[in-house]
Amino acid sequence: MRHPKAVGDQTTLAAMLALQDVGFIVSVPFGENARYDLVIDDEIRLARVQCKTGRLREGAVVFKVCSSYAHHSNPASAARDYLGQVEYFAVYCPGTSGVYLVPIEDVLLRWEARLRVASSRNGQEHRVRPAADYEIGRVVIPREEPGATSGA
Repeated sequence: MRHPKAVGDQTTLAAMLALQDVGFIVSVPFGENARYDLVIDDEIRLARVQCKTGRLREGAVVFKVCSSYAHHSNPASAARDYLGQVEYFAVYCPGTSGVYLVPIEDVLLRWEARLRVASSRNGQEHRVRPAADYEIGRVVIPREEPGATSGA
């Protein structure tokens, strides 16, 4: 199992590549205490972006829209949303290789959100967010095999 920090770093890297490829200037905040991972600049305005790793589940890219604080001793809340702290989620899903730029107002800020890559089994279309509407690029990051070494 890969360390969660390594997974997050891969997600942020994939998001940065896709965002730059579609024309954004991408900046990284200094330090580890910001509630956002990136700042994007379209030469008109700046926007804060929180990167999330999506998992392909039952025809949808599923990603968390809150941070968990349950592992802290005596947290004020077990989860905190990003309302007022970010404008976008950049979601990288290794299962689809897709990077999705999702405005925060397009998701319900409960615990997780879903972007549909396949039609739902019951044919529901109301309140369904098609992943294709948010996809800004594809990034393939080869998985290194455990114990493999790189070098010349």
